[in-house]
Amino acid sequence: MSEELKKLKTQTKKLWKELPSVMGAFIKLDKECSKEGILSNKTKELIALGISISIRCEYCIYYHTSEAVKYGASRAEILEAAGVSILIAGGSAETYVALVLLKVLDELDVK
Repeated sequence: MSEELKKLKTQTKKLWKELPSVMGAFIKLDKECSKEGILSNKTKELIALGISISIRCEYCIYYHTSEAVKYGASRAEILEAAGVSILIAGGSAETYVALVLLKVLDELDVK
């Protein structure tokens, strides 16, 4: 697990203590949206990653990249999803792919 994901996990635990009802509702929504359905978990994580890039959420990129890999996404699939994000979000997405996503893929040793 990367240092960024460890930091996110630690801070999320703190947030649970500070906002238990909000976080409980958020996790309930997350579980409902994340369960396997017509779309596979891998597809859902690739969508989430593309959105994360578009909204320039660095920690979201770390999280959804690792989840996509967990569900079997290859480097090529992840970068193709990132390409769609660049199409939609333009230059700001390109910088996040170049500076954040490639770093995460290398840290996770995704082939």
